[in-house]
Amino acid sequence: MKVAIIQSNYIPWRGYFDIIDDVDLFVFYDDVQYTRLDWRNRNRIKTSNGATWLTVTVDYSFPPPKICETKIKYSNKWNEEHIRKLHLWYRNAPYFSLYFEELADLLAQHFQTISELNVSLCAWLMRELSIDTKTALATQFDCHGTRTERLIDLLEKVSATSYLSGPSAKSYLDEELFREHKIGLEYKNYDYPFYPQLYGDFIGEVSVLDLLFNMGPQAPAYLKSGSPNTVVV
Repeated sequence: MKVAIIQSNYIPWRGYFDIIDDVDLFVFYDDVQYTRLDWRNRNRIKTSNGATWLTVTVDYSFPPPKICETKIKYSNKWNEEHIRKLHLWYRNAPYFSLYFEELADLLAQHFQTISELNVSLCAWLMRELSIDTKTALATQFDCHGTRTERLIDLLEKVSATSYLSGPSAKSYLDEELFREHKIGLEYKNYDYPFYPQLYGDFIGEVSVLDLLFNMGPQAPAYLKSGSPNTVVV
């Protein structure tokens, strides 16, 4: 069984969903430390002025809480701003009206933590992208160790035979531990086709909402990397 384990992200880009679609089980790694200036609470959309950030306001404290414990703050009505900006910049996209109402309803809800918000949005996006991969939360398991050891512990608890990771993990994963525990290791290669976008030159590193609003039911055809995974173990 192939498994991926990644922290939850706010309205992630298409590479995130390519990984989800490529495994049998996807685990939201939300019982680890929340990191600032990362993808946990923000992502980008495309506008006539280029890519711009949508950021969820969270109650960040020190020492940093776990992702699953990081509370959302609604006092500045960030969610209303996100709904407004999505409408402003995507209302002329071909399939905007097909998805916007449900998305706006989700964003209008008040979730307690960034994890709850991200997982709910991800479930909705998976459905719209026709991805039926099973998902779980790392908090469901009593994991021990640090870095690679902790990942191995979780992988063994879900009976994984192979682990799929994003390419940035090459710098810190202990590949020898995967060999010792007889768990395969693959890295995703991000190589995606262009698709018609609004506002000039193509920008690929934006939320998957851009793909969904522009391509609608055809979006899954643009979700898969053109390069195979790199198998190292």
